[in-house]
Amino acid sequence: MLLFFCFRFWRFSLRPPFDSLLSNLREENAAKAIGLSLFTAFTTTAITVVFGTPVAYLLSQKKSRIYRVVDTLVDLPTVLPPAVAGVALLMAFGRKGIFASWLTQYGISIPFTTIAVIMAQTFIAAPLFIKSAMISFSGIEKELKQAAALDGANRWQIFRYIVLPLSWMGMLSGCVMTWARALGEFGATIIFAGNFPGRTQTMPLAIYIGFEIELNVALTLSVILITFSFITLVIVKNLLHHRMQIEY
Repeated sequence: MLLFFCFRFWRFSLRPPFDSLLSNLREENAAKAIGLSLFTAFTTTAITVVFGTPVAYLLSQKKSRIYRVVDTLVDLPTVLPPAVAGVALLMAFGRKGIFASWLTQYGISIPFTTIAVIMAQTFIAAPLFIKSAMISFSGIEKELKQAAALDGANRWQIFRYIVLPLSWMGMLSGCVMTWARALGEFGATIIFAGNFPGRTQTMPLAIYIGFEIELNVALTLSVILITFSFITLVIVKNLLHHRMQIEY
C-alpha cells in the first residue's frame, strides 16, 4: 500500500514522464549512488555476519553482568540518534580522534572514504543481526547440545551441526534486516563519510542532495529504496510466518 501511494504521488502529482525512469537511472551520479549503496550494504552484511555471529552466540550462552553490559552496548546504536553515532565515529577515527595517532602512524585515513561508509552502516545496522541471531541461538534446547557433547562432539561441531541448522532462519532474517538498514542509513554516513559522488554518496545521500539539484533523480532513487524496503519486509514476514508454522 505504501509503495502504491508513493508511486501515485511520484507519477501523477509531480508528473515526471514514466519513460524518464530509465534515463534517470542512467544519470552518472545516480548510477554511482546505486552501485555504491549495493556494494557497501552487502559488505556491511558480510562483515556483520562474520563478526556478529560469535558475539550473538556468546551473548546467548552467558547471563553474567559483564555479558549484560555487552548486550546493552550492542543495543545502544538502535536507540542512539544516527547523527550522534556519526559524531562518535568521527571523534574516534577522525584526524583528531582517539585513534588518530595510531592511524596516522600507519598512513591510514578513514573519514570521508568508502570505508567510512561501511563503518557507519555496520555501527548502525549490525545490532539487528546480532539480536536476531542471539534470539535464535537462545531458543535452542540445551538438552540437544548436552546430548551432542555426551556423544563426543566439541564446541565447533555442536555449533556447526546443531546450532546453525536450527537457527538459520533467524540469522537469515537478521541478515535481510541488516542489509536493508545499511542500504537506507543516512545520518551517521553523512557526518562520518561526507557526501562525495562516486566515493561516499549512497542512495539516501543522493536523494538528499537531489531535492536541491535534480528532483526527478531523487524521486527515482526514493522509489527504488521504497521497493527494496517493501521486498525486505515481505521476506522477513514470510520467514517469521514459516518459523511459527514449524514451531507450532
